Amino acid sequence: MSTFESSVKIVEYPQEKVYATLSDLSNLGKLEGKFPEDKFKDFEFSADSVSINVQPVGKVAMNIVEREEPKCIKYEATQSLIPFNLWVQLLPVTETTCKMKLTIKADINPFIKGMVSGPLNEGLEKLAETLASIQYE
Repeated sequence: MSTFESSVKIVEYPQEKVYATLSDLSNLGKLEGKFPEDKFKDFEFSADSVSINVQPVGKVAMNIVEREEPKCIKYEATQSLIPFNLWVQLLPVTETTCKMKLTIKADINPFIKGMVSGPLNEGLEKLAETLASIQYE
């Protein structure tokens, strides 16, 4: 398993609000339009799952597999070229702000790890930036 981590992001909303939004994937409709439409299409959401068509890798789908209120949400890929898990970790900073860090653990073949590590790190960082910038109200 290979581990990839985003940098820590400050989110200008309370930990509980961020957790409540991210632990119910039907709330992620707020992300539509935040990503380049030529790379991310066909968002589908339910409370426990999300799927998106990512160019050039195809459809990626995830389910929530564990919730640890209000500090961690764990997702597992149900459809992806590379099996992976994603963790969203939240820690309070003040009553009105929190810190967020994303971690991916992926089962990557050592032969292709060098090719996918850069884009995976870049995508994880972009996702962290996007999640830190949306409104959690």
